[in-house]
Amino acid sequence: MKLLNLIAASGIIIISSASQFCRAETKVVAHRGFWNTENSAQNSLASFAKADSIGCFGSEIDVWLTTDDHLIVNHDKNFHGLYMETAPFDEIRKIKLPNGEKIPTLDEYLAVVRKHPDTRLILEMKSLTDYSREDVAANKIAVLLRKHGVLDRTDIIVFSLNAAMTFKKLFPTGVKIFYLDGDLSPKKIKKLGLSGIDYSVKVLKKHPEWVEQAHKNDVEVNVWTANSEEDMKYFIDLGVDYITTDHPDKLINLLKNKK
Repeated sequence: MKLLNLIAASGIIIISSASQFCRAETKVVAHRGFWNTENSAQNSLASFAKADSIGCFGSEIDVWLTTDDHLIVNHDKNFHGLYMETAPFDEIRKIKLPNGEKIPTLDEYLAVVRKHPDTRLILEMKSLTDYSREDVAANKIAVLLRKHGVLDRTDIIVFSLNAAMTFKKLFPTGVKIFYLDGDLSPKKIKKLGLSGIDYSVKVLKKHPEWVEQAHKNDVEVNVWTANSEEDMKYFIDLGVDYITTDHPDKLINLLKNKK
């Protein structure tokens, strides 16, 4: 009986230990789309299609709410001398991206996302100076995601806790919400009911223990923006769930070669 108990106990230990090492392979997220290639540009319509074409798990975009309540896809707060949050839509649309496209609306972007069902959309809503404006933006985003039928393959990422909580109310189940700012431990993220941490290379190198802590609390981990091969290898070995990079093609090849 003692021997059986010992074997049973050992089996539990083996199963428990194995489960810690059975996490899925690190997934590749193209930062602002796959823009670092021919005929593409950051946050362009082409960048999502190109991310899909090389087999990225996900492609990230940045969304602003203009002063006249249009949702546009662009990263910089100040772009070509215009502030995305305070400039009118018509003025922003005059700007051309390096590949010749206009700055896209979220509606236009989601029409492209819909055509490429194998790639997830990683949508960052940019923080706004007025929380009530963030609430307006989040509600408008929710309407468009449902309109285009891509809600089930969209993850939301935000720096603003207000925005995170607003999205949590809009999407009580089924949509992952990640926090970007890097100032909260995975345990605190779990208490807030969010899905994951999406922290910078600098933050996660300072707190590598947060990866294991996150996984123990069923919190996922994304890291941005890992562009060097050294950083890519470091975070693959650390066991993060996702790596966001400006060089998704290089990361995909690196992961293939590690198999």
